[in-house]
Amino acid sequence: MTPKALPRFSLTGWTAEDIANPYPIYRRYLDHDPVHWSSATASEIGTWYVFRYGDAASILSSRHFGRSARVARPDDPSAPTPVPPGHDALRRIVENWLVFMDPPRHRNLRSILNKEFSTEVVEGLRARIAEIAHDLVATTQSKSVFDLVEDFAAPLPVLVISTLLGVPRSHRGWLRDRAVSLQEASSARAGRRAGGYSQAETAARELTDYFRLETQRRCANHDDLVSRLVRARDHGEPLTNDEIVGTCVHLLTAGHETTTNLLCKSVLTLLSNPEVLRELRADPALMPNAVDELIRYDSPVQMVTRWSYRDEMLRRHKIRRGDKVVLVLGSANRDPLRFPEPDALRLRRRSNRHLGFGIGIHYCLGAALARAEAEIGLAVLLEHLPTLRLTNEPVQYADDMIFHGPKRLVLSTGP
Repeated sequence: MTPKALPRFSLTGWTAEDIANPYPIYRRYLDHDPVHWSSATASEIGTWYVFRYGDAASILSSRHFGRSARVARPDDPSAPTPVPPGHDALRRIVENWLVFMDPPRHRNLRSILNKEFSTEVVEGLRARIAEIAHDLVATTQSKSVFDLVEDFAAPLPVLVISTLLGVPRSHRGWLRDRAVSLQEASSARAGRRAGGYSQAETAARELTDYFRLETQRRCANHDDLVSRLVRARDHGEPLTNDEIVGTCVHLLTAGHETTTNLLCKSVLTLLSNPEVLRELRADPALMPNAVDELIRYDSPVQMVTRWSYRDEMLRRHKIRRGDKVVLVLGSANRDPLRFPEPDALRLRRRSNRHLGFGIGIHYCLGAALARAEAEIGLAVLLEHLPTLRLTNEPVQYADDMIFHGPKRLVLSTGP
């Protein structure tokens, strides 16, 4: 198959079957057109899609590719923005998310937040994560069937990050609802879902008001993340109120959806590979390696976007300044040039430096926390639900090829 024989790659128009298993599609491009130009249409700008591990890792590590279309296209008033005009609260929040920043602003905020997500901090949270996971599993044990998304995988990360932020327990359901609404602004959803941005704008206003009030309430004797950020600002760190609010919302939403997807897809993968599941049950010490292999095998974030800040050559293709480049992490993590037998699940796989958490300056801030939540959540599920199995109800995936995972996953606890 030649590159010209391949259809134009797009984030829209996927069937339910292809969303559930995009890897055969990725493999065709990875093998035959790993740097694929997808020309502009009425609804999508022209985009380079990058499918190989080495190319994706190189771009993620390069200072010549960044997060801002406006930096890449300084003379173009129509340069895309993360949020379209008319959604001011949403724009203000998103522009203060670490993931959309370039240096030096990114470096300044990241240096403040790194200590809050250190290995020591995450280790100190493990007991609380286990307590939350046990409480959630306890509510499922009396049911013959339950929805893993609604009953376990979605509430777990929200409850954990709420603990870190110092959010009162009574507010957590409300916050989760707003986090879900904010996700309607995802570029892979809002473009084809009526009212997505409006719903997200309402949630953004409510979350902004909430965290602004929370920053005003915190005093010196509190020891949660919001209080520590407020004290850092008051002691001269280059941190604005909008950055504190944006960071709180970012942690709430980013940690919620990605960890939910990680937990659900990990359970689905293990139940679909019973020999691997038996191996893990027989040797629980494999869990840390297993989590990394599960992330590689079926990444919760399938793609990330960069903009070219200068002309670059990539596999004989000229990437021009201002071009949009989408790195297909799900494909890169199954590149046979990097991972032998990439479509096989190998819990003892060595040198598993996958791109599920990114690489370079935007390496996921919460990677250690996400790993801890996955390790503990999976261990608790396997211990307390030994007869867990899939049902005949089809798995329902969200219509999203970036934040990728089931929106409903019904499991049985019966024999």
